[in-house]
Amino acid sequence: MLDLAQKLHIRGMMQDDKTSAKSDLTVIVVSYNTRALTLAALRTLAAQTKDTPFTVVVFDNASSDGSADAIAAEFPGVELIRSDENVGFARANNIVAATAETEWLLLLNPDTEVHDRAIDKLMSFARAHPDAGIYGGRTVFPDGSLNIASCWMQMTPWSVFCMAFGLTALAPGSEFFNPEAMGGWQRDTVREVDIVVGCLFLIRRELWNRLGGFDLRYFMYGEESDLCLRAARIGFRPMITPEAEIMHIVGAASKTLGSKLVLLAKARSTLIRDHWAPAWVPFGIAMMWSWAAIRAAAFGGLALTGSKKAKAKAAAWSETWRARHDWLKGY
Repeated sequence: MLDLAQKLHIRGMMQDDKTSAKSDLTVIVVSYNTRALTLAALRTLAAQTKDTPFTVVVFDNASSDGSADAIAAEFPGVELIRSDENVGFARANNIVAATAETEWLLLLNPDTEVHDRAIDKLMSFARAHPDAGIYGGRTVFPDGSLNIASCWMQMTPWSVFCMAFGLTALAPGSEFFNPEAMGGWQRDTVREVDIVVGCLFLIRRELWNRLGGFDLRYFMYGEESDLCLRAARIGFRPMITPEAEIMHIVGAASKTLGSKLVLLAKARSTLIRDHWAPAWVPFGIAMMWSWAAIRAAAFGGLALTGSKKAKAKAAAWSETWRARHDWLKGY
């Protein structure tokens, strides 16, 4: 990691030593070709965080859209790391966290906007629930509708069976058939969860260091699931509070739906191997194969209707199916 860090070009200005020493929180934003979104995220973070002294570090993953220059120009008090290569979400966060000195770390996606003092509320909640270890909030889409992807329950043999054979899609509001999303729960109550998503992910630095940060095999997707499940093994139980609300677009840095599905499939295959009992792993991998095969066939058939939307879905699932020999092996 030190060798990589030495290759990075660091720009921008840190907050002065006196301010940094008083910070309780280091906010880590990993950006990749999300110029306008990252600027909006930083503006709302500054405007809506009143009670929590914090330092911001933006790690730019070799963006080609002028993100780094725009951030440096508008936010000279932010520490900006310009990477010469896209090192991925997990490694970028690990690099920044390794030099942080604050009690708390907050991972914040660049395609977010902070609402109504969400960070202050999340910090207060975390201090009141020290046994949780990891904390998240409620996410909404730009139109204000619920975005359920702030937290999940872990994959199980039953959940991957339901997903593979369409039971989850048929009954999304059922916690029995849609256990990973916790059915129709609106993320409007305090609740223990298995996984807090990295778009808004608060953790004590001591726990982060104890866990060794993210597993660097997870280039994108799955890294926070793995970290939360490892935290659970040593007695922590992540929690969500609806009081901490942000807007999150989801997938703003993904190039295509097909490439995103391939990365998600690879992460899920890796999580199965890493966190399931060995006897269940072959079943889980078979369900992942079925998941892709059924959808590639179904959307391929629908594409024959000539619908533009069906054709786009068919192309994405065809890409996912063709890459199965890679993602079924995991990272």
